[in-house]
Amino acid sequence: MQRRLTAWGALLAMLSVAIGAFGAHLLEERISEHYMQVYETGVHYHMIHALGLILIALTAGAWGESRRLLWAGRLLILGIILFSGSLYVLSISGIKILGAITPLGGVSFIAGWICLASEALSRGKS
Repeated sequence: MQRRLTAWGALLAMLSVAIGAFGAHLLEERISEHYMQVYETGVHYHMIHALGLILIALTAGAWGESRRLLWAGRLLILGIILFSGSLYVLSISGIKILGAITPLGGVSFIAGWICLASEALSRGKS
């Protein structure tokens, strides 16, 4: 689990940089300032949660693997897909209904962080 989550985190962080560069160099002249901000929000949350995956992997290495840590990682990946992915597509296409998907990604992020917190609190004092 630790190696897989580290790999996912690193690959998703790399993808965040690539998507950010794509937006900065190719989209800035093609989409409105509002949609550029939407796009940048997607990149920002994408990177934060890719780094969160690496944090979860390091935690699994220190504490041992658990179902809560596995779910924390899965939920952050799902959140990146739903939250950031919907913002990317919304900003490029202008299809506003895609904004309805974004909160599902936000809920996935929150649930993932709750799983990590729950795991930490279940460990007790050491």
